[in-house]
Amino acid sequence: MSEFWLISAPGDKENLQALERMNTVTSKSNLSYNTKFPIPDFKVGTLDSLVGLSDELGKLDTFAESLIKRMAQSVVEVMEDSKGKVPENLLANGVDLTSFVTHFEWDMAKYPAKQPLVSVVDTLAKQLAQIETDLKSRTAAYNTLKTNLENLEKKSMGNLFTRTLSDIVSKEDFVLDSEYLVTLLVIVPKPSYAQWQKTYESLSDMVVPRSTKLIAEDNEGGLFTVTLFRKVIDDFKTKAKENKFTVREFYYDEKEIKREREELSRLLSDKKQQYGPLLRWLKVNFSEAFIAWIHIKALRVFVESVLRYGLPVNFQAVLLQPHKKSSTKRLREVLNSVFRHLDQVAAASVLDASVDIPGLQLGNQDYFPYVYFHIDLSLLD
Repeated sequence: MSEFWLISAPGDKENLQALERMNTVTSKSNLSYNTKFPIPDFKVGTLDSLVGLSDELGKLDTFAESLIKRMAQSVVEVMEDSKGKVPENLLANGVDLTSFVTHFEWDMAKYPAKQPLVSVVDTLAKQLAQIETDLKSRTAAYNTLKTNLENLEKKSMGNLFTRTLSDIVSKEDFVLDSEYLVTLLVIVPKPSYAQWQKTYESLSDMVVPRSTKLIAEDNEGGLFTVTLFRKVIDDFKTKAKENKFTVREFYYDEKEIKREREELSRLLSDKKQQYGPLLRWLKVNFSEAFIAWIHIKALRVFVESVLRYGLPVNFQAVLLQPHKKSSTKRLREVLNSVFRHLDQVAAASVLDASVDIPGLQLGNQDYFPYVYFHIDLSLLD
């Protein structure tokens, strides 16, 4: 499973023994894979400042998770033709996300632990805000380009009644610059090809003999040219309609057709040029955002552990990876049993949802006697 539980318990002898019991039970019952989660000693400051940071970190955690989801989705959208290669572009420090989480080490160079906690949190917040700003501008430019290209390409799709004809017809198909003659395009159902050949010259007066030519086909019918005098256009259209032949409105404009083709070529070229740089930016900054997110999780464990267990700072953080979804309920029961001494009333209530404690949403399992945070990587699949 790509789901992790990040917990902490006091670091005294009794609770270290409780952690050992937890490791023994979860290992024997094959409930989870457990590893220590190293968190440096930070400058604590005042308890008031920690309470404020607890709230700020909660919001920052939610923002960071939302950001990396959006970045992962952007990678999927950009790699539209190579979705099988998406996972290799969603890495953290060059390794897969699970490996990064299970082998997490605090980045002292980027987030110095000797700085006040508020400064570390501020650094993370500014970094993620800048990534989000850049993500919006870069993806907006690429998506606009992609939309314009798709709209242009859609014109070349569909049947002969709706699609553009500029990539089908050529100058040689038309009588141009004539004061008297005009070439029309007529859509003829496939079963009516023979009827068209027999009757088109007699649908109206002044139709040029042997002027019809099949220039394109789709599943339903064919596109034929026919040349006639301008003065009989309306009469010809009426008679054609009576015979279930459809005159397609089209004016051959060489300059417009050239402009359309050049625009398509330019958009294809621009998309190709932007694809590589955008994917590289997403890959690098997804890694940065994900790394920042896990550092935020570590900070939350530190702050909540100090608020829960008090000073001096002394706790042990552990990362649990449940082996399967069906075992999470049993794993929760083991943890609540092992650590129920940390908060006897709350632990009993988590095990028995019928016990109600004002202010604690125990029926929804929102409170535990130990510090607990959840990391769900399946949301990025």
